[in-house]
Amino acid sequence: MKTKLKFLIKQSLDKKMKTKWFKVANILIAICIIGIANIDRIITLFGGDFEEKREIVVLDQLGKYDIFEQSFHNIATSVEEMKNFEIKKSNDSLDKITKELNQDNDQIIIVLKQDPNEYITTEMISFDPVDTITYQLVLTALNQVKSSIVLETSGLSANEIMSLTSPVNILKTVTNEEAKNAESKDMISSGLILVFIVPFFFLITMLTQMIGAEINDEKSTRGMEIIISNVSPKIHFISKITASTLFVLIQGLLLIVYSIAAYVIRGLLSATGVISVSGEIAETFSSIWNTVVETGILELLLKGLPFILILFIVSFLLYAILAGVLASMTTSIEDYQQLQTPLMIILLVGYYIAIMASQFDGAIFVKIVSYIPMLSFLVAPVIYMLGQTALWELGLSTIISIGFCILFFYYGLRIYKVGILNYSSSKLWKKIFKSMHQKN
Repeated sequence: MKTKLKFLIKQSLDKKMKTKWFKVANILIAICIIGIANIDRIITLFGGDFEEKREIVVLDQLGKYDIFEQSFHNIATSVEEMKNFEIKKSNDSLDKITKELNQDNDQIIIVLKQDPNEYITTEMISFDPVDTITYQLVLTALNQVKSSIVLETSGLSANEIMSLTSPVNILKTVTNEEAKNAESKDMISSGLILVFIVPFFFLITMLTQMIGAEINDEKSTRGMEIIISNVSPKIHFISKITASTLFVLIQGLLLIVYSIAAYVIRGLLSATGVISVSGEIAETFSSIWNTVVETGILELLLKGLPFILILFIVSFLLYAILAGVLASMTTSIEDYQQLQTPLMIILLVGYYIAIMASQFDGAIFVKIVSYIPMLSFLVAPVIYMLGQTALWELGLSTIISIGFCILFFYYGLRIYKVGILNYSSSKLWKKIFKSMHQKN
């Protein structure tokens, strides 16, 4: 029995992995991941420059350049845009600077002029239209310059004017201990969705399609009759579930390898070259580690990791069992794809609930969904890491999924035995319901 099971698992894995299409698909996936992670480097290689700062040249006829520069710097830094700009003062004539504007010298010229009624008038000159963010940054800085001019005419001292025009510092104090790190937790949760939920969504979709295609292929070629004549339907069913689950887990590990390779290549393509790779990786992981430790996410993750891993694996098995049962009921891949549609809808529902979980803190509906098998692996880990549920609730979701998986395998095997050698859709549902009362 064990020998036959191992043989079928090995044969199924070889059929999936020792093919040209598997190799080609993984090469394309690796190229896509590396390409997306290094898209800015690629564009730079073909003439683009993401690191070049746009110059803002100021022609100051008011003597307020220092105020404008400081105001722009404070505002742009607060919105993390200062790295994109470089401000400098010019004593050249307006005509000379304007004539130098072209596609290669895409400067922004700001002319500060005195106005007897409005205190200040300005002119913005550029080769291409100025984007909205840059315009708003310049406008806000100019308004602060105008405010400083108005204040100067009020008879206030330089220190008083500086105090009035300087940005307000806000000291944030949160009395709710559990909510102090809510912002960081939301960031970590978003990272979990991108790093774990999206790949698992992709892998489960691949899993259900793969099992259906393989079983229908064996049925359409009549190879199923030869296989079932040598092994029991139970062994065949288990082999399909195990082999397909192992395959998607291997594919998941390959995705991790491709992501690491993409990050390393990004370091190699950076301006400082190979030397920067280890330092950049160490700095990034150090920053992530400090954030995880400070927010208490690490403690939650370490406590819940065993349940999360078990929940993911059980969910793979659950979807594999369901896909195998549905495939056994159909006589062609077209019929299976129609039955597969409800599975995709269920996956999408769980995916969108997981994404929106942070917006519905404490919602009973979300907690209920986290206990539903086939949805819990998407929702339960996310709301646990958000602090909306306790460890025991994550464990309960895992136990329910395990129990449902065992129960579904028990009754699914009965349907599988009837459907696997069935080549007619007539009275199929009657046969299925009848098989539910038969013993395995």
